[in-house]
Amino acid sequence: MRASAIWVFLGPLFLFPFAGNAEEPGSVDPSTLTGKVMCGYQGWFTCEGDGMNLGWVHWSKNRRKPFGPGNVTVDLWPDVSEFDEDELYPTGFSLPDGSPAKVFSSTNRKTVLRHFSWMKEYGIDGVFLQRFANGLKSPELLRQKNTVLKHAREGAKQSGRTFSIMYDLSGLKKGKTRLVNEDWVKIKDAVTDSAYQKHEGKPVVSIWGVGFSDDRNYTLAECRDLVTFFKDEGCTVMLGVPTFWREGIRDATDDPEFHEILALADIVSPWPVGRYQTPEQAAKHGEKVYQPDIKWCREKTLDYFPVVYPGFSWHNLNGGEMDSIPRLGGKFLWSQMVAAKRAGAEMIYVAMFDEVDEGTAIFKCTNKVPVGDGVSFLTYKGLPSNHYLRLTGMGGKMLRGEIPVSETMPTMDKPK
Repeated sequence: MRASAIWVFLGPLFLFPFAGNAEEPGSVDPSTLTGKVMCGYQGWFTCEGDGMNLGWVHWSKNRRKPFGPGNVTVDLWPDVSEFDEDELYPTGFSLPDGSPAKVFSSTNRKTVLRHFSWMKEYGIDGVFLQRFANGLKSPELLRQKNTVLKHAREGAKQSGRTFSIMYDLSGLKKGKTRLVNEDWVKIKDAVTDSAYQKHEGKPVVSIWGVGFSDDRNYTLAECRDLVTFFKDEGCTVMLGVPTFWREGIRDATDDPEFHEILALADIVSPWPVGRYQTPEQAAKHGEKVYQPDIKWCREKTLDYFPVVYPGFSWHNLNGGEMDSIPRLGGKFLWSQMVAAKRAGAEMIYVAMFDEVDEGTAIFKCTNKVPVGDGVSFLTYKGLPSNHYLRLTGMGGKMLRGEIPVSETMPTMDKPK
């Protein structure tokens, strides 16, 4: 997801209020992010035949050509064994038994509702729904984004989960941040939904991609204007920032204006994907980075929203090593959750729910992947397809103090 952010720089126990809603038993409390584990939700996959006329977006390198061997960008294959036939789209890949491998479209209502039902089943609180700003000017892409938003609103309400809008500025040209302002005016009725995530009494909106040192075209001045705009709109503003935002080194700009913008916001969420690659490195990151970050944020009355991820792989997308940051059966993800909790984090962002492009998805992926000459996919190494959903839900319990903090992964219920 965070191409320009990660591809260049690979390099005390708290108890929280009950997370339910008295009027809707089992629902997540949408009034606060405290005590929550939220996921990023890309919702960017389209298929030939799904009605969007966009082809195979985010499945293939050339969306207008058949999705099959030689034209693929994903390293994980979704488990669609529970899906109905009207949710499935055949590809040019073959399964070991010779049948065509099938995938889903993020614009299919039943599929989005299914994803939210999984979140409820495994105790995941909600999602930040991604809206990439550089696609807002395209009527076709905008239609796709709005379709996913519509279904996500329904899915969150139906499943008692929450959702929030995240604007990703990656790839945006200078002078084009106004597209975000214009889009928000058109969709902001979403904040009236009972499932829309709030914090400190206001709806949460995230602006991702502020303060990076990778020569982005949009300016800090434009980012400041966006923060001011959303504050004037009555929102709690979360900023997606570089890992080393506090010190202004490596992936972060040292321009003083960046910290002036941070002072205007409410929540800081650093992006760490690729910055550490083992449980030991994750623990060290928690001590050396999370702890001073949280101390700084508390002094500035900002909330801190650390990001964790299960692993990383972009062999089919970028030609990199397959399984370049191994999941270790969940030990890597769990170590980051423990590090965040030990550092004093009160909320955790999991990247991502559905991103099979870069091998960070936590939703159900299959061990029975397509086969053939030159065809290569990751699996969950024989673990149940719901393993990372379950582990993420357990991370939420640990965060809220419902289970002990332990470096050892918890024993989970028998797989369903």
